[in-house]
Formats: sequence, C-alpha cells, structure tokens
Amino acid sequence: MLGVAGPPYPVSLVGAGPGDPELLTVRAVRRLREAEVVLHDRLLDPEVLGHARPDALLVDVGKGPGESWTQERINDLLVEHARAGRRVVRLKGGDPFLFGRGREEADALEAAGLAWEVVPGVSSALAGPAAMGVPVTHRRVSAAVTIVTCSRAVGEAEPDWAALAQLGGTIVVLMGAAARGEVAGHLMRAGLAPATPVAAVTNATRPDQRVVLGTLDELGVLPVDAPAVIVIGAVARYAAGAADAAALAAA
Repeated sequence: MLGVAGPPYPVSLVGAGPGDPELLTVRAVRRLREAEVVLHDRLLDPEVLGHARPDALLVDVGKGPGESWTQERINDLLVEHARAGRRVVRLKGGDPFLFGRGREEADALEAAGLAWEVVPGVSSALAGPAAMGVPVTHRRVSAAVTIVTCSRAVGEAEPDWAALAQLGGTIVVLMGAAARGEVAGHLMRAGLAPATPVAAVTNATRPDQRVVLGTLDELGVLPVDAPAVIVIGAVARYAAGAADAAALAAA
C-alpha cells in the first residue's frame, strides 16, 4: 500500500508482532534488512532488531513513562529521514494499524508528499489469547469479538461499556493492566455478570509469558502486569493454566 509519489525509497510502517521474534513476517524481515534508518518502539526483543543491516541507524522512539517522544516528534523524524532519501522502517509492536498510530504517521508522510507502505504484523489482540489456548471466537461459544484499548487520546470518548456488556461476545482489552479494575466496574455496572470468566496474559508469546485466570469481579485484584492482554467472556475458560502456558512459551 503506497501513498503519493515521493522519493525513491518509501517509508515502511512495519508490524513486529506480539513479541516472539519467530512471529515476524517474511516481509518485515526483508524491510529491516533493507532499511538505512529504523525508528522502533521500546519493549521489542533484541533479536527483532538484529535483523536490521549492520550500518542501519537504530532510534528508540518508545513512548514509555517520562519519555519525551511525542507522536508529532516521531512524525517529523520520519519525514526528515525520508526527505533525505533514506529508506526508513517505522517498527511497531503488534500491527501498525491496530492502536499503533500507523495511520497518523501515514497521514503525516502524505502531507509531506512522501511515499509509504504498511507491512501488517501479528497483533497481540489475537496472538495473546491464542498463546494461552483461547480462541477469541468459537462457533459454539462466541460469534463476535470486540477489541478495546485503555490508552486514548485526550478528549477521546470512552468505549460504550453498556453496548459491550450486552453484545454477548468476547472482549479483548489491550493496554489495560493498570485500569483493569475500572474496566471490570464499567462492565458489571452495565450488566455483565460478575462471574464472567477472565484470562490475562503478560508478555504473550515470550519465554516469560505469564497467565492469570479469574472472574470479572476479581479482575481488579488479579496480579496482572503490563504489557498484558485481557480476555473477558466465556472463551476465557479455554485458557491454559499458568504453568502450562509458561512451558508452551518456552518450547
């Protein structure tokens, strides 16, 4: 997928997948080997960055606590390197277009008259549940899945918790470890049963993967650390126990 015509080398917005380096796509590896500049998120496995060519400029633009990397600053850096004729990879965890601000970066590149492409990645919204044995849909259990995030822009409206509670499918919560008690409260006040099964996975697909199981009314006190994927709904009953999941991740 390309934007408007620009320099010889487009910017590639690349998904790095959920964590395990072996879940990178073939195209993602190829783009890393071609790139002269890689602007990457924090928390990526060093093995992922090891695919970059030896002389590539690697810039950590992670937006962790206390970091100064605003989205606007990242956009400016993408434009700066692309205008200089360098081949650029913007490397993001998961998929660039699922809560990854990839479209915001594409908009900035198009506004500057620069070419770009997107290289989809395996999203933790699907890989996280799968890593603990949970299908987000199941023809006998859940015919719908809704993915929500607890990380929102200033002024952005909250999800419609009442609609989610009444939908009857699976709810997958990203970036919600710190707000898990609030999420549970919203859903229970909207009518979702306190006994609804819950499964949370931290560091999904990595050797240090950790799984926590419980019910919706317990979610606020369950030991869930970031980065986590939280699954709420009947399919959470399929989750492997913590010990089994850790063994699977290390295999």
